[in-house]
Amino acid sequence: MKLGVYNAILHDRPLPEALEVIAGLGLTGIEINTGGFLPAVHVPTFDDILVSDAARDDYLGIFEGTGVGIAGLNCNGNPLHPKAEIAQKHAEDIRRSIRLAERLGQNRVVTMSGLPGGEPGATVTNWVVNAWNSAALDVLDYQWGIAADFWRETDRLAADHGVKVALELHPQNIVFNTADVYKLVELTGATHVGVELDASHLFWQQMDPVAVVRELGPLVFHAAAKDVRVNPENAKLYGVLDNRFRRLSADEPRTNLGGDEWANEWPKDSAWDFVALGRGHDAAYWAEFLSALRDVDAEMMVNIEHEDVSLGRIEGLEVAAGVLLEAARMIGEDTPARA
Repeated sequence: MKLGVYNAILHDRPLPEALEVIAGLGLTGIEINTGGFLPAVHVPTFDDILVSDAARDDYLGIFEGTGVGIAGLNCNGNPLHPKAEIAQKHAEDIRRSIRLAERLGQNRVVTMSGLPGGEPGATVTNWVVNAWNSAALDVLDYQWGIAADFWRETDRLAADHGVKVALELHPQNIVFNTADVYKLVELTGATHVGVELDASHLFWQQMDPVAVVRELGPLVFHAAAKDVRVNPENAKLYGVLDNRFRRLSADEPRTNLGGDEWANEWPKDSAWDFVALGRGHDAAYWAEFLSALRDVDAEMMVNIEHEDVSLGRIEGLEVAAGVLLEAARMIGEDTPARA
């Protein structure tokens, strides 16, 4: 198995320095962001690589001798957004990432399934959480039609380039649980669209990531190592669908999600939080997770995603890497010595 880091947390430094950080953690892979919600900070020659062998070779040369290799590309975004300017950009980022993956000798691109509006002419997304009424099922029928058309076409493109697209099971998307994965494959006949198993979003939905891996089996193409801690006293009051987010103003640090859409501030006394590995589930759990992934693919790529706001960039990676490497040792996976 290849254990690494999703590079978004290291966008504050140049790629060579990011590789030094990852090698120093005792990890061997870097999942590189190539568009979507975030810019391709660590692929400044993206356009050149697509057409120039020299540019491609120069870029790959950055990794030589570092002990860290590319472990997939990531362009999480919303290619089904009802606003054309967002949907078109994110969809094209996925297509460009598929082409880039082939150029770089990679065969995994991570993204999200996306989420349309609820009806023709909509301008905002509509996530149906619980379709208990017939109108909600009408919305889902409309959304699944859009999703099936896009992913059927994208699956063909991925197959043409020898790349598999791994969808993160992220709420606020049309595909966010096991049943949705099966439905997408059934509607599209996809052979090159499957799952990036990010355990964190399953935890807070009260799903068991290990059970999901064993259920989906070969549809799991890639994995993310990110933990969640449920805060019981708050969850008792607000539930896991806690919706007390605060809108950030233009003069506050905030992340753009496309167009004039921005990420909001997390609730202060939240029902649950993203945390570094080990702060929600211990190494024994992560060992079971890795074992299940290895049963699917002995060369599975598993990359840490750091979103624990209580820890600094490097501090959070150190905590997570320590737990991930311990879990790997527990199942007999050879890991490189710490630098």
